[in-house]
Amino acid sequence: MTTNLNVSAPFIQTLEHPKTKVRLWMFAAMLVAGVLPYTNSFSSPFLFDDEEAIVENPHIRTLWPIAKALDAPPQSSVAGRPVVSLTLALNYHFGKLNPWGYHAVNLSIHLLAGLTLFGIIRRTLLSRRLKARYGPGAANLALAASILWMVHPLQTESVTYIIQRAESLMGLFYLTTVYLVIRGRDAKRRIAWYGAAVGACALGMATKEVMVTAPLLVLLYDRSFWSQSFRVALRRRRGLYVALGATWLILAGLMSSGPRSESVGFNPGLPTSWDYATTQIEVVTHYLRLAVIPFPLCLDYGWPIVKSIREIVPQLVALLILTGVTVWMIRVKSAWAFPGLWFFLILAPTSTVIPIIDAAFEHRMYLPLAAVSILVVVGVHDVVRRVARGRTDTGLRRLLLVLFLMTATPLGVLTYRRNTDYESAYSIWKDVVTKRPDNDRGHLNLGKALFQRGEFESSIEAYLESLRLNRDSTVHNNLGIALAQIGREEEAIAHCKAAIAMKPDWAEAHYNLGYVLARFGRYPEAIVQYQEALRQRPVYPEAHYNLGNAFAHTANLHAALQQYTKAIEDDPHHYQAHYNLAGALTSLGRRAEADVHFKKALDLAREAGIEIGVTNRERP
Repeated sequence: MTTNLNVSAPFIQTLEHPKTKVRLWMFAAMLVAGVLPYTNSFSSPFLFDDEEAIVENPHIRTLWPIAKALDAPPQSSVAGRPVVSLTLALNYHFGKLNPWGYHAVNLSIHLLAGLTLFGIIRRTLLSRRLKARYGPGAANLALAASILWMVHPLQTESVTYIIQRAESLMGLFYLTTVYLVIRGRDAKRRIAWYGAAVGACALGMATKEVMVTAPLLVLLYDRSFWSQSFRVALRRRRGLYVALGATWLILAGLMSSGPRSESVGFNPGLPTSWDYATTQIEVVTHYLRLAVIPFPLCLDYGWPIVKSIREIVPQLVALLILTGVTVWMIRVKSAWAFPGLWFFLILAPTSTVIPIIDAAFEHRMYLPLAAVSILVVVGVHDVVRRVARGRTDTGLRRLLLVLFLMTATPLGVLTYRRNTDYESAYSIWKDVVTKRPDNDRGHLNLGKALFQRGEFESSIEAYLESLRLNRDSTVHNNLGIALAQIGREEEAIAHCKAAIAMKPDWAEAHYNLGYVLARFGRYPEAIVQYQEALRQRPVYPEAHYNLGNAFAHTANLHAALQQYTKAIEDDPHHYQAHYNLAGALTSLGRRAEADVHFKKALDLAREAGIEIGVTNRERP
C-alpha cells in the first residue's frame, strides 16, 4: 500500500498544502448531484412511523418548555432520541405539518453528510500511509466516492422517509466526529477540534443508538492510519478517547428507561439472539447485493426469521469469506482493512445478537454503504491504472470520468424513480405488497391507505388478506372501522371487540369501538368505551373530543363541555374541540366565551389549511 510514484516537486508541494487541491466546483458538483435525484421527493406525505412520531406527536407542537420538545411518546420511533425530537419540533414550529419543510431538512442533512464524507476520504487518501499512491487524485477520488454514496438508491429510505432522519442525522454526527478528529490531529488548536468532535459524538448519542460504535471507529482509524498499535494511540490521545467514551453515558441514560423496549431487546415476543443473528447473515448479504444491484428496494420487508442455519449456507459462506479477508488485511496491516471494519462495526448494533422486531430495513445501510462506495471507486481506479498503464494521465482521467458517469448517472436515475414510489401512502404500500406479498403489515398499511382514499371495499379486502397472514389485533381494529364505513354494523362491532379480546389494555381499541358504536347511534355504549380508553390513557385528546360529541348527542351539554375542554388541555391546537366547545357554550347561552373559542378554531384551522364547516363529527 506504499508504492512509490515518480512525482514532480510541485506535486509534492501540493500535498503539503492539501487545501489547494479542493476546488469550489467540487462542492457545487456534490450539491447538484445530491439534490437532483430528490427534486421529486418534497411532496411525499407522512408515511408509516411518521404518523405516530410526527402527525400524532403532541411533543413537537411546542418548543417551550424545552424538556417537552425533547421528549416523545413512549415506544415510538423517536422515543429516547431527543435531538431528533427537537428537530421535528423546529420543523413544526416553522411549517406545522407541511411535509415540504421536513423533506428539505432531511435532504440538507444528507448533503452535509456527503460533504463531510468527502472531507474524510480526501484527508485519509492524503495521510502518510496513502498519499504516495493516491495523493495526486485524492480530491477526485473522494468526490467520486461521495457522489456515488449520495445518489445511491439505497439511501432513499433515510432521506425520503421523513422519520428516518434519525438515521441520516446520526450519520452526519458520526461522520462529523471522525472528520473533526482527523482535522484536529495536525491542527494548532488541537483541543478545540477534539472538543468539537466530542460534542458531535454526544449529539449523535442523543440521536440514535448506532452512534455507540463511533468512539471505537475513531480508535480503529487512529490505529489504521496514524499509530503503530492501540497502546500508542491510547497513550498519545488518552484525553480524546476518555472524552469520547464518556459520551456512552448519555446513551446509557437515555436507554435506561427502555423507551422502545417493545421493539428491541431481550424481551418476550421478540426473536431470540440466536435466531436474530442467523437471520442477519441473510439480511447483511442482501444489503450487500443491494449496494451493487439496488433493485428491488422495499420500505418494509417483513423479513422472516431464519429457523435453521441450513437455510442460509451460501450467505454464511459469503460473509465468512468477507470477514476472513478483512481479518487477513488486519494481520498484514493493510490500510484497506479499515473499510471492512467500518462496514461491519457500524452494522453491528442492528445486525448481530441484539434482537429488533424488524430484521431488515434499508436505512441501516446509510453509513455502511460508504465503505462499499470507497472500495468500488478506489478499486476501479487501481485496476484501470494497471490495465491502462501505457496511457497518458489525461487519458486515464478521461477513462475514469466516463466510468464514473456510467455508474453515477444510472444510480441517480434509479433514485429519482424510487422516489416516485413515495408519492403517496397508497403507492408505497402497493409497492411493498407487490414485492413482499406475504408481508401482513404491508397489506395492513395498504388497507389504511385505501381507507384514506375512501376506497372502503378495497380497504376491507386488504385487511382480510392481512388477517389471513396474521391474526393481529390491529387488523381486527382497522377492519372494524372500515366495515362501519359501509354500514356493516354487526361485523364492524365484532371485529372491534375481537381486537379488545386480543389486547384488553389497548386504549385505541376501546376508542375505536366507541367510534363504531357512536356511528350507529349507540351513544350510551360508545360513552362507556371512550371512558375506558381514557382510563387506560388519561392524556388522549381525540377520546375526550369524541366523548364530548357522544355526550352532546345525548343532550348532556355540561359533560360535553367538560370533555371538549380536556381535549383542548391535552392538545391546544385541536381546532375541532374549540369549534364544538363554542357550539356547546352557545347552546348554554354563554355567547362571549363561545366567540373566543370559535375565533380560535378558525385561526387554528386556517393555519392547518382546513375550512371548518361540519360540527359534532366523530373522528376514527
